[in-house]
Amino acid sequence: MSAATVTPDARIPLRGHLRHTGALVRRNLLWIRQDPESLFDAVLMPIVFTLLFVYVFGGSIGQALGGGQDSYVQYVVPGLLAMMSLTMAQGVGTGFNQDFNSGVMDRFRSLPIGRGSVLIAKIVVELARMLVATAILLAVGVLVGFDITHWGGLLAAVALAAAFGSGLMWVFLTLGVTMKNVQSVQAMGFLVMMPLQFGSSVFAPPSSMPGWLRAFTDYNPVSALADASRGLMTGGPVAHDLWLTLGWAAALTAVMAPVAVHKFRTKS
Repeated sequence: MSAATVTPDARIPLRGHLRHTGALVRRNLLWIRQDPESLFDAVLMPIVFTLLFVYVFGGSIGQALGGGQDSYVQYVVPGLLAMMSLTMAQGVGTGFNQDFNSGVMDRFRSLPIGRGSVLIAKIVVELARMLVATAILLAVGVLVGFDITHWGGLLAAVALAAAFGSGLMWVFLTLGVTMKNVQSVQAMGFLVMMPLQFGSSVFAPPSSMPGWLRAFTDYNPVSALADASRGLMTGGPVAHDLWLTLGWAAALTAVMAPVAVHKFRTKS
């Protein structure tokens, strides 16, 4: 293979990729510092969703769980942790598309840096935003009555949500590089997220759903993430849902990461 046909990534050693990724992460964090409004979704969304579902649906669904609002708080907060991973994943796709339309990515692609480093830096920064949203979610959850009984399980649940979210981010990075504008990415993200979120065990137990929808929740990876987080944070069976979630995270990364990098490298 001649030097002219070797891709830029192939010529850059691992240390170079790490250095480029670190520089790009710093650049993205500085951008957030200059534009703090970009954190509004990470700050406000967990507050709004927690208060909305606890105080609007907590009484009725809590009774179905055999308790009241307190029972629903213990049920829904781990589910909202799973939902955060989906919502933050969509954010990386819209931000990536916006960078393309503003010309920022054209500048990056003209530089001798690894193409994969650009995408990985986006994921790292989005995971940091996800951790901010998670911390706020847990703080609000405690204020409305969530009882943290397994601190080790709590940390494991956060790590599991981050692993699944990072895998899903490769999907949205692919959408961000292939869709023409931010509105298209948001519309496609809505079509993907709504069935996954509401056709799951995030907000309500599947036992109250009709049979066809309950069958969908059984294969929904968000249900596996929510149930695994619930078991880790409040006690209960974990192993099956834990391994299923990790399998989904690994599969999404293995399949979509090469696609996202290829689309980014070849986008005209």
